[in-house]
Amino acid sequence: MLSIEEIKLLIEKLEKVEKEDIQELIKSNLKILKDLESAVDANNRNLVDRYDKTPKWFIRDLENKRKNEQVNDVLFRQVQTKIFQFAKSILYNSLEIGPGNGMFSKEFRAWNKNFFLDILPMVEKPIRRRFNPLGQKKLTFYLTKDHECSNIPQSSCNFIFSWDTFVFFTENHIQHYLHDLKRVLIPGGYVFIQYADCHYDHDLGLAQRGYWNYNTKSNMTKMIEEEGYEVVEMSQFQPGANYAIFRKPGKQNPFLYRASEITLD
Repeated sequence: MLSIEEIKLLIEKLEKVEKEDIQELIKSNLKILKDLESAVDANNRNLVDRYDKTPKWFIRDLENKRKNEQVNDVLFRQVQTKIFQFAKSILYNSLEIGPGNGMFSKEFRAWNKNFFLDILPMVEKPIRRRFNPLGQKKLTFYLTKDHECSNIPQSSCNFIFSWDTFVFFTENHIQHYLHDLKRVLIPGGYVFIQYADCHYDHDLGLAQRGYWNYNTKSNMTKMIEEEGYEVVEMSQFQPGANYAIFRKPGKQNPFLYRASEITLD
């Protein structure tokens, strides 16, 4: 049986040759394949028990990751390099959602202030230890319940980042976050987040065992666009490291991001 990726690859190939003489044949086969893709996607979704994780769950997960870090050196450098591409202006602030153990939290030093939003108050102390006394003045921590971020100043950030967090959220939870974050971003501000793409076996396997929550690239794109953002880049560093970069429309941001060539398609 064809895997979902093989199906998608065949759809892509057929779409590229649609202008040839066999257009009708292609169209008929495209419809069959797209129907099959939808059926596979619906079946996968039904197999996955989708739910929001509790604070206790995140505490246990954080403790496990302190013993066994999930991000290897290569992936860390790839994410770090991508963050640095946005570090072009000290006029605005950055926001990291779900910083956890603070693996990437020091990478936002170029910004005026660094905001951190998490469901757990226990993350503040270990993250602060990563900064020197002068750097402490730039750090502000906020607690959230679900997707609530009303304490973060309006139009205060030109960059929002999250890694190893949105993969645990239901699609409904993600959509609410995307909606609320528009208030925090300046016009032209960017968001860079990891998400689960269960079109890939790696991500689907984690969702099927209840660790990640089910999501796909097509669903993520739809949510982003429905909230009025502009999709800038959606790609993958390595299996399980899918990311989306999108922006709030507008011209207030002095920095314009252009997709780099460091990623793997």
